[in-house]
Amino acid sequence: MAKLAAVQHQHHPPSSLSLLSSSFSDFSGTRLHACIQYKRKVWQPKGALCVTASSTEKILIMGGTRFIRVFLSRLLTKIGHQITLFTRVEAPIIQQLPVPRRSVMALILSSCIFLRVGLGNIALAQPSVAFREYIDTFDGYSFKYPQNWVQVRGAGADIFFRDPYVLDENLSVEFSSPSSSSYKSVEDLGPPEEAGKKVLKQYLTEFMSTRLGVRRESNVVSTSSRIADDGKMYYQVEVNIKSYANNNELAVMPQDRVVRLEWDRRYLSVLGVENSRLYELRIQTPENVFLEEENEIRQVMDSFRVNMVTS
Repeated sequence: MAKLAAVQHQHHPPSSLSLLSSSFSDFSGTRLHACIQYKRKVWQPKGALCVTASSTEKILIMGGTRFIRVFLSRLLTKIGHQITLFTRVEAPIIQQLPVPRRSVMALILSSCIFLRVGLGNIALAQPSVAFREYIDTFDGYSFKYPQNWVQVRGAGADIFFRDPYVLDENLSVEFSSPSSSSYKSVEDLGPPEEAGKKVLKQYLTEFMSTRLGVRRESNVVSTSSRIADDGKMYYQVEVNIKSYANNNELAVMPQDRVVRLEWDRRYLSVLGVENSRLYELRIQTPENVFLEEENEIRQVMDSFRVNMVTS
């Protein structure tokens, strides 16, 4: 059984420890005395948490998606226990657990779902991602996207889909107006390297912030060109952008303005030309998520096609 102890920062070593009800009780206010044992510890800095486990246990948690159960699920998994969640939610806390999302198996049993989070040294089968195809015959483009992604209307782009669980992972399509520009080929942008610089500049312009202390670091990761099965040339551009900001932008003293990383994202663009228009498929994903889902993301990129529109 795992033993938990929360250490509160004080000037002198505390004589006894207590667990905060706001952190270690469920939503009904019931205290969890059965699973938590009190333990004396020497003084440690504020926020320190000591967890020990005598052996690996198989633990069943009813729910596991909100309040105390999320905390316990993360903690018990981190120290090596095998956790089974019994819940009605389709994708509970996969993103919140300290294991790769692809290491989670979902087993659908009637109206309930079991999520078994295995230990790090257990090899689990990688589930294949199913795709749907989106075809816009009016504007002339098509692509495939993960079938569990949802469409968001009114997002500014011609079409916009996002991951329902990783909220800053999304894709969109934009294109130029033939009345303001006339493209014959994607090579009108210059070589892929020049196109990459233009794409990065456009991203930085869109993400320009007026907040004090905001700083962006960016670089072009890669650029390439390819001839697809439709005989057309496409450019692929990948850029990385990191955003840093002060934790207290109104602080007077420099030591009170601590710079922290806000986000670290990979932006991927596929450029193609048809109907005298420049089309761009954009994919945004957190850098750590990209490392897990690179194969699926590249399948989406390779599926992008621009098609002739007949008037």
